[in-house]
Amino acid sequence: MEWNFGLLLRKPLTREQADAFDHCDALADGAISYTLAPEEPDAHPQPADPALLRELSCDIEAATLLDAIAEAVQRIQLVDLRAVGVTLPDLVTLDEVAQRSGHSAQAVADLSQYPRFPEPESDEGTLLYSWLRVAAFLRDIGDPVPDVPQEAVIADHALGLTDALDGAHVARGTLRALGLPTA
Repeated sequence: MEWNFGLLLRKPLTREQADAFDHCDALADGAISYTLAPEEPDAHPQPADPALLRELSCDIEAATLLDAIAEAVQRIQLVDLRAVGVTLPDLVTLDEVAQRSGHSAQAVADLSQYPRFPEPESDEGTLLYSWLRVAAFLRDIGDPVPDVPQEAVIADHALGLTDALDGAHVARGTLRALGLPTA
């Protein structure tokens, strides 16, 4: 299964990091991409979106979303990048609705024919739907789907905690008391 998500970085990539990224064999397949700020920002009519500059776009094949996130995190560590969080796009295909909801692709295709199913946000080429609107529809018909899958929440918290603990002086006993590994 291919999973689509974003990895948040603490700060935007530098040109040197982008160069290392571009020359790393583990990143050569294009499954992880970045947006780099222009060298001369004043020469561009639209300023670069700061949020996009801190986010890597990932399309990773794996059995689960958590496995996909873990693989992407390991790959970017090869070029000394560290993820501090996870994002999921709101715009999704029906196949991605199936992934996030746990339904089969056929069940989602059938549900999409219901009169109250949200209309696509984009009808040019690939049909894209708002996950938040689809999730609300699914909850309305009795399916308790979360806005954010638990695997994404787990990964986001784990990455945030790892970032917070970096350089912090926390006693091993305190970490153990909090239920965290100390190895």
